[in-house]
Amino acid sequence: MQNPIYINAIQSFSSLGTTKEAVWNSYLSNETLIKETNIGTQNIWANALHSQQKEEINLFLIENPIYQNLDPTVIYSLICARKTWEQLSWKNKDIGINIASSRGATHLFENHFQEFLSENKTPLLSSPSTTLGNISSWVAQDLQTNGPEISHSITCSSALHAVLNGIAWIESNMTTHFLVGGSEAAITPFTVAQMQALKIYSKDVLPYPCKSLDFNKKNNTLVLGEGSVMAGLSKEKTKNTTTKISGMGYATEMIQNSVALSQEGICMEKSMRMALHNHNLSTIDAIILHAPGTKQGDKSEYNALKNIFQNKVPLFT
Repeated sequence: MQNPIYINAIQSFSSLGTTKEAVWNSYLSNETLIKETNIGTQNIWANALHSQQKEEINLFLIENPIYQNLDPTVIYSLICARKTWEQLSWKNKDIGINIASSRGATHLFENHFQEFLSENKTPLLSSPSTTLGNISSWVAQDLQTNGPEISHSITCSSALHAVLNGIAWIESNMTTHFLVGGSEAAITPFTVAQMQALKIYSKDVLPYPCKSLDFNKKNNTLVLGEGSVMAGLSKEKTKNTTTKISGMGYATEMIQNSVALSQEGICMEKSMRMALHNHNLSTIDAIILHAPGTKQGDKSEYNALKNIFQNKVPLFT
């Protein structure tokens, strides 16, 4: 990176809570937010939105009847984007938006496809409402911005790639501000079936159905969740700035198996080394991991960390 990029605002919309204080208290709690949830014809573990978030969604949908035709990924994004926007003092309307999603409009797509199978037709707006680009375009409509609108899917790193895109656009001087983030509403029968087909979905029991970072686990314990997160990026440091981004990394894993993950986490090591560049490793305080709760995924990530930090791996979560 040529220059540091600042996060001028950050906001999330998830089961962790609707305020920063609530989110922090959720992190401090020893209680898991994962609950048994009925999806289609089976009960599974999931981290679904709680009653407080669902009440906020209901109030949001009352505001404009058009919103009721949107997929939850878009609705979560709109609510989260507004919360982030309130923290920003961006008067320049030439603002880029990149909201990424691994799964996209899964709820609507599954519902419309079932309707097609039974009636051999689809609703009028089924196409635009189920495309991935629908997320960023609706956020732009709602915030009345005029910059570029980008959407993409790069599986689990989709939102991080949105941050990367925002940095690239700002550093190229093609725009000055970027709203970036991700949104998922993946707790659906078809998506769950896909994870189960890969044999990575959790069948473990309470108190911790997902055993991320437990290297002694016998089974894969991935659990799906839902929600959205947004961050406002610019070159300017303001009174609301929370974070300075001074490095960013990326890499591509060469496919070796069904989940495209090497034993040593080669792709993760490459991307971390790029992000760190010449940074003094002893000054790294903590690392926030992907930690999907799968046997191979957790070990590969830890192996990548050990290759970089050797015997002085920082704290991680």
